[in-house]
Amino acid sequence: MSSIRKTYVLKLYVAGNTPNSVRALRTLNHILETEFQGVYALKVIDVLKNPQLAEEDKILATPTLAKVLPPPVRKIIGDLSDRERVLIGLDLLYEELSDGIMEF
Repeated sequence: MSSIRKTYVLKLYVAGNTPNSVRALRTLNHILETEFQGVYALKVIDVLKNPQLAEEDKILATPTLAKVLPPPVRKIIGDLSDRERVLIGLDLLYEELSDGIMEF
């Protein structure tokens, strides 16, 4: 297995300082710091301040987390409280699952 790790580019769309937005950001920060320390870039976008960004990226609900890189783009909506659901939904758990699989 290669020791080179991918860098993940993520965008979290929130609507102001609502309880769901705060919970999503706190939960995501915890996941990223424990699982992806040093290999991610996170941009938090407040759709109330930047509605054009939400429109351009076709964001219909908040909070929404989008994994931009590596492709394909994946999105998950909600407060991100279920760590495994977040990782699987964004295709971030694949490497963790494949570590135990031998390639021939």
